[in-house]
Amino acid sequence: MSSEQNSRTDSTDASGPRPGRLTSAAALCALEGLALLVGGVWMLALGLTGDGDRQQAVTGGITVLVLALLPLLAARGLLRRRGWSRGPAVITQIMALPVAYSLLQADSVAVPAGIALAAVAVASLVLLVHPATNRALGIRGPGRAHESEQR
Repeated sequence: MSSEQNSRTDSTDASGPRPGRLTSAAALCALEGLALLVGGVWMLALGLTGDGDRQQAVTGGITVLVLALLPLLAARGLLRRRGWSRGPAVITQIMALPVAYSLLQADSVAVPAGIALAAVAVASLVLLVHPATNRALGIRGPGRAHESEQR
């Protein structure tokens, strides 16, 4: 077996089916990315139609659209079993938790959105740190980077 094939085999277990936990984590990340896309388009639409401060709405809309790329790229990477994708996925969930908390502090229809966002973020984090997800992505953990070289 060539070193390229060996490193590809060691980095991910692509021979078997994708674990359901990994697929679920990717779906939740994609859902968050799509929600951000919808929110960004909505903010842009409000800004372009003249409701409120136009410059602030357009800037906010573009910012949210760019932020939507992080969970969408992470979801794509998770589905393709790329080890790098877990980092952006975890960062997305960590960033979602304070947003969920602030939504829960509101006295409006934002409270159910905060509950949903908190549930998705916590569920995603649980799925992303599970050992089956680590194995599927080829993540060995601290102190095990040279484990495949010793075999």
